[in-house]
Formats: sequence, C-alpha cells, structure tokens
Amino acid sequence: MSDSISKILVLVPNWLGDVAMCTPALRALHRRFPEAAIAVAGKQAACDLLEGAPWLAARIPVEPKAGFFGMMRAGRRLRPYARDLTVIFPHSFRAALLARLTESPRRIAYDRGGRAFLLTERIQPPRENGVITPVYMVTEYLDLIKGLGCEDDGLGLELRADPAAIEAVRSHFKGDGLRVGIAPGAAFGPSKLWPVERFARVADILAEDMQAQCALLTGPGEEAIRDAFLKAVKVPVAQCDEGRPTISTLKATVSQLDLLICNDSGTRHVAVAFHVPTVCIMGPTSPRYSEGSYERGRVLRVDVDCGPCQKPECETDHRCMTCISVELVAETASGLLRDVMARRNQGLGS
Repeated sequence: MSDSISKILVLVPNWLGDVAMCTPALRALHRRFPEAAIAVAGKQAACDLLEGAPWLAARIPVEPKAGFFGMMRAGRRLRPYARDLTVIFPHSFRAALLARLTESPRRIAYDRGGRAFLLTERIQPPRENGVITPVYMVTEYLDLIKGLGCEDDGLGLELRADPAAIEAVRSHFKGDGLRVGIAPGAAFGPSKLWPVERFARVADILAEDMQAQCALLTGPGEEAIRDAFLKAVKVPVAQCDEGRPTISTLKATVSQLDLLICNDSGTRHVAVAFHVPTVCIMGPTSPRYSEGSYERGRVLRVDVDCGPCQKPECETDHRCMTCISVELVAETASGLLRDVMARRNQGLGS
C-alpha cells in the first residue's frame, strides 16, 4: 500500500487543543508512508500551530465558514494534495463534504453526523450501550488510521517553536528563575472560565512565595480577560506577545515555561506538546476527551450534580468552577514548582 500512496491530505480540527492532540496521528501517518507528501488543511491558526512539523509537506489554510461555492473553490485548490488519500479528523458534515469536493479517491472518517455517503471508508466511533462515548482525542485520531497500518510510537504530542520567536520571548524574562504562564481564557465559551481575578491572585501568591516570574497568555478576542487580569494583578507580569497575540509567540512562550496554569483550553495541550506541566482548572467538560498519559501536572475539578454538561454557557450557578479555590490552585502550583526546583538541583532539568 505504501508504494501506491504518494499524496495524502489531512483535514485537521478547528480547536487548537484538538490540533495539538492530532499530532501523534500525523506522525504515525508519516512513519507508515515515509515517501508520501502529507498536507494538512484547516483554519489559519491550525496551520500556524503545525508550522515547523517535520512530517508535513504543506499547510493549506481554508475558510472554516465558507459557503458552498467557497467550499467548491477550496476543494479544487486542495485536489492536488488529495490525489491518493484524505483523512478527515473533524466530526462535522462540512469537513466530509469538503473532502468529497477534492475528488479524493479514498476518504476516511468516523461514521457520524449523517455523512456516511460522502466517505469511502467509514470507521465506527466508540460506543457504550449504543451511544457514542468520549475518548481521549489522541486515541480517537490514532484509532481512525489504524486500518491504514499506522501505529502509535508512544511519544505523545509534538509541536515546534520558531528559534527567533523563542529568543524574543526570552527577553521578557529576567534571570533563570521559575517561569509560570497564566492562561485565563478559553475559546469554547464562558462556562470554561475560572474567575479571572482568581488567576491574578494566584499569580500574586506565586510571585511572593516562590519568586516566580509570571507571563500572561491571552488570544485574539480575549482582550477583556487580559485587561481584567492586568487590573487585578499586583505583581509585574510579562506579556511576551506585547498585546499582539500570535500562534508563533504562544508556542515560543509556552516552550520556555516551568508551569502553565490554565482553564481546559487549547493552550493546555500546547503545553503538553512541549512537556510543560500544567495546573488545569476544569469544569463543564468531560475529562475523558482530554486526559491522557502524556500530561504532566494536575487537573483540578469538582464533581457536581449538573456536570460535566459540555455546554459553552452555564445555566445554573457555575459551581463546577467557582468551588475551586485560589488556595487549592496556588498550593497545587507551588508543589509542582518545588518539584521543578528539586529536579534542577539534581541536574535533571525541568
């Protein structure tokens, strides 16, 4: 099969965290078809996140909400990259339709969302009692391509940061002290957001108790969250993106951290890809989608009778998040930072 496949197109997910979690599958495709040119197509941010990946021949941005004629144009543009095989990671009908419009002879995806007729190879999603069940997304993407002979190498998520961007980020930190990233946003919706003032208080505590240097990480559209954090925090905080967030700066900043404190967001999985421990504050989402063996650090969550609801906006009192205290987050972060310091003292790195 390997000799007959020279062009592979992969439609990647929209959410940054899911893009990071599909990297083990992209790497597995490359190992199975080492001579094939593998191209990915997705949102501009997804393509930027995968910049530097050595197993990709091309990254093609596509408009995620294009109308039918826009999708037809995108299908024609992607056709040369999809000559032999297209793998569809997103669950949406639109992604399967776009794959069909490329005229790719083989189109592989999970059979869900009424899109079976658009596929040539339909993989059944995992079910319990007949209902599709959540699984760790890394596992889901790898299972999709198992039938192609792709095997997991067990190395986990992988992203690359630009060396020039790393140098620019380093200029915002002083000395070799502990570096903590604070990421108080989440693109999914407000239900995922721990109160921003609590993030600020944690930064104050870590700066005072651990002499940590904190860096604020916010993305496009999170200006209100950024401003609220900066108003509430009392200690100096680095903004490595200087108020102009880019995916390149995000990757570079995360790669230089000793710890990331965040909501259940894409930045969390970027940190996993750079082997940075996280304190992830999780509320409305099921941990079954995102908790895997590659993560270092702790996930903090409380069981509530209304969760995990998987809803972008809370319909009650948001207790799944507000019941997580500043003290718990600060104590957990301090313990992880002490582990980092112990490893440094033993010459083991962070």
